[in-house]
Amino acid sequence: MSAEVTISSENFKSEVLDSSIPVLVDFWAEWCMPCRMIAPSIEQIADSYKGKLKVGKVNVDEQSEIAAQFGIISIPTLLVFKGGQMARQKVGALPKHEIENLFKDLL
Repeated sequence: MSAEVTISSENFKSEVLDSSIPVLVDFWAEWCMPCRMIAPSIEQIADSYKGKLKVGKVNVDEQSEIAAQFGIISIPTLLVFKGGQMARQKVGALPKHEIENLFKDLL
């Protein structure tokens, strides 16, 4: 069982904006090969940092309003939120250590 949280418009505020710990949000789609490439790293990060970092996944095909709200035009896009504010953004398939560099100093 993965520690990742599925993010939707219904739970975005409670899971991301109101989170007491930083949140890494992965914007992805089923058909996106680069998204599939980083999925194992995202899952490992979710498990490794459980309790210190929340990891959420937004399927852009199912949650287009959230993607539009943050101007997501390319996927995978990773956003890091802290204290209800977007702190970091990175687009593309990144190696695990680069993904970790997005949030490590915010923990």
